Order: sequence, then structure tokens, then C-alpha cells
Amino acid sequence: FQTVHQNGYDQDPYAKEFGINISEKLTSVEARVLPAPWLKYHDAGKEKECLPQVGQWNMVNKKVINGGKVSHWACINFSRSVQETTARGFCQELAQMCQISGMEFNSEPVLPIYSARPDQVAKALKHVYNVALHKLKGKELELLLAILPDNNGALYGDIKRICETDLGLISQCCLTKHVFKISKQYLANVSLKINVKMGGRNTVLVDALSWRIPLVSDIPTIIFGADVTHPETGEDSSPSIAAVVASQDWPEVTKYAGLVCAQAHRQELIQDLYKTWHDPQRGTVTGGMVRELLISFRKATGQKPQRIIFYRDGVSEGQFYQVLLYELDAIRKACASLEPNYQPPVTFVVVQKRHHTRLFANNHKDRSSMDKSGNILPGTVVDSKICHPTEFDFYLCSHAGIQGTSRPAHYHVLWDENNFSADEMQTLTNNLCYTYARCTRSVSVVPPAYYAHLAAFRARFYMEPELSENHTSKSSSGTNGTSVKPLPAVKEKVKRVMFYC
Repeated sequence: FQTVHQNGYDQDPYAKEFGINISEKLTSVEARVLPAPWLKYHDAGKEKECLPQVGQWNMVNKKVINGGKVSHWACINFSRSVQETTARGFCQELAQMCQISGMEFNSEPVLPIYSARPDQVAKALKHVYNVALHKLKGKELELLLAILPDNNGALYGDIKRICETDLGLISQCCLTKHVFKISKQYLANVSLKINVKMGGRNTVLVDALSWRIPLVSDIPTIIFGADVTHPETGEDSSPSIAAVVASQDWPEVTKYAGLVCAQAHRQELIQDLYKTWHDPQRGTVTGGMVRELLISFRKATGQKPQRIIFYRDGVSEGQFYQVLLYELDAIRKACASLEPNYQPPVTFVVVQKRHHTRLFANNHKDRSSMDKSGNILPGTVVDSKICHPTEFDFYLCSHAGIQGTSRPAHYHVLWDENNFSADEMQTLTNNLCYTYARCTRSVSVVPPAYYAHLAAFRARFYMEPELSENHTSKSSSGTNGTSVKPLPAVKEKVKRVMFYC
């Protein structure tokens, strides 16, 4: 209000010249607040179902709906300041919290906690991996806990790269500050992450279990999330990274497998959704991320997806239709490559967080229309007045604000062969925001898009560090997009679970 007032648009000669009047009042728009969905937890816990309040809930008296199993784990301590006994105490507390959360978690590691220097990361990981392998006689090490110094530079990325692309090992990193000051909330959050990395599920929508989600429950439906992250401004040669995730369970839609690949510098269209190449032995080979995820959905559920919902993040308005044309075509080709007449209907939705629209509760006096931070309530939808006059778009603030003004996500349905009503699309999107695995809060963008973002960010660590003096290396002749050095492949075992969490 103050800014608009100070700017004094009514006095502006240019505004007068063009006959423009600028109101000092905010535009009033009609909104409605969608209810939170009921969440299902395991029947062994005291609370079997839960209705989130103002976008949040907690794990007290609840057990995850599908607990993962960890029989063989090890811990490497990369922090100088953490003594062995402290590290051991922390691991025991974490193991105990995983058990309380409903996982089967062995209280004892395969081998004693191993201390290592941060500059010897590869050596330490391989040593622990090999010793464990030898000791387990053919069984595999399932989880590696790593205690990291608070400011660890490249250490985190190195651990993830070596574990996920070299050893085929799931890892969970913890910072020194949390090891010294152990909080129940922190342990509970880490155990949620460990559970999904072990192939478990934390919670599912009650409506999904009772087959009540319109246009998802009626026929096998796969939900995709896709995102491209570009290198920071100033980096001219490093590639952009595309990530695609897709649900691997139905009817629940909470488990997402993720794939990543590098592509030409600042290329927004995802190049590897579908691809064909010539193999001297096998002739023409088809592949690509959509095709691979459709196959793994079929393996996991025993069904072919009969419907596709594709949430695409990170596209600006100027590129909507370019991206839609190219990527929808790739999705269709991927389907047709599996079976000649296989063409499930597709709904293509762009998700945007980068915009300048902010929504405020109208009646400042009435606290019931706001959350604790004075923001609009989670579930608030606006689909009139400030939206496109003819297209299918809406603003949804699905999360509770913590600090500052909440930024609603803008969803734009660019293509819809499934004939979603506005109500169905808004409700589905809002409900999915309560199924994000890493915390007991509803999140601000739909989880498949969020997971794609996490996976793309993770893949940055897989790139071999470029030599700084030879910045324009031959491998990625970035700008003209002729060849991009491919990322090292994520191991099969890792790919099947939500490793990017």
C-alpha cells in the first residue's frame, strides 16, 4: 500500500498522457479454500488416520504405512569434532527413531563406526563397502550413514556421486550440529527420508485407498513430474540437467522413480523424453526417460498406465507452446514405441513458482481466514479475474506460510485429453501436496514437480568437476549443443527408490 501511495501514479505525467489511472487499492478477487485430505498411516500406530490442521501435522503416535527394512547398515564419520562414542549414540538414537516410525531397523551396524578424513572420501567409501561386503558374504550393504562437518564444501556431492553412480548404495548424510544437539523432530524427519530411500511409503491419501480420486482411481494412472535446471549465470559451458520422475504405485500415487540426463546448455525442451538411435547389432533402438518410466510402472504395478498426468515445472509463458508441442509429441512416441496402438490420454500441466502474484486475506481483523504467519490459508484457490480469460489456469496456495508472504503456485493446464473439470484438477493437485515424503507439511508445489527439481539438483553432483583453467572442455561444446558429456548412470538398485530425497 505504502509503495503504491509513494509512487504517486496519479501525478505521473506519462500516465496522464496515455490516460491511464492506477488504483491505490488492491484488486479484490474471489477465492475458496479447499479442505485438507485425510491421510492414512499404519494400523499398528495409535493414530491410523490423520486430518492435517492448517497445512501441517506430525508423526507422534503414527507409524509409516509401509515401513522399509534395514538389516545391514554402516556409518562413516567425516567430522573431526565428533568422537566415536558421540557418533555411536547418535546412530543408536536414529535407529530407534526409525523403529518407532515403523521401520524394521537393525540396532547394530555391520561394522564399527569408521572415521575418515573428508579429503579421503572415495577411499573411505570403497573401504567400508568392501569390508561390509566381505563380512556379509554376498548379502548387500543397504544403507550408509555419513556424519559430515557443517561446512563440508564438495564432500556431500562426492558422497552422493560415488554412492549412487559407482557403488549402487543408498546414503543418508547428517550434519555435525545435529549429532551434538539431537532433537526428536530432526530424527523423525531423517527417518521419513530413510524410509522412502529404502522403498517404503510414509503416508497415502485415504481417498486413494478407497478409490475415490476422480480421474486417477478409475483406471491405472501414472503421474509424471519434470524439470530442467540450468547452470548459474556466468557458467557458459556446463550443461543443463533434465529430470523426470513418475509414480510407481497405483492407486496410491505416492512413490516416484526418478531419471536424470544432461542436455545442451540452457536448452529448455527435455531432449531425452524419447529417443531412437542406431545400434550396429540390434538395428534401431528406442529409449528415453518416459519410455523407461512407463516400463517400470508396468513392472511395479502389473498394469499399463491408461492415463498420463504430466506436471512440467520451470517453463516461462513465452515457451509454453513450444515445450508442449515438443514434449507431448515425445510422450506420444514413447507410448507408441511400446505397442503400436498404445495411446493413453495425456493431461499436460505447467507449474510456475516464479511470478509476482501475491494474494492477501481481505479481512485483516479476522484471524480465522489466515494462518499463524498472517498468510492466506493452505488450500486457497483463485481461478477468476486474475487468470487467463479463455485458458485453463489457476493459482493455488497449498502450503502454510512460515515467514514472509506466501507465493502461490500457478498451474496452467495446456493440454487435457482426460477432461478434468477445474474442481477435479484443483482438488487433485492440492491433495497431492499433502503426500510429499520429506516432511509432515503440505508443500507449495505439487510433489512430482518438487521431486523432479530435487533429482535434477542431485544430478549436478554427478558431473565430473571441470578443470577451472580449461573451462571450455571438448566434451560439452555447450552453446551449439552438438555434444553433451552424458552423466554417469545411476545404478539400477538406486534408481528404483526415491534416492533424491
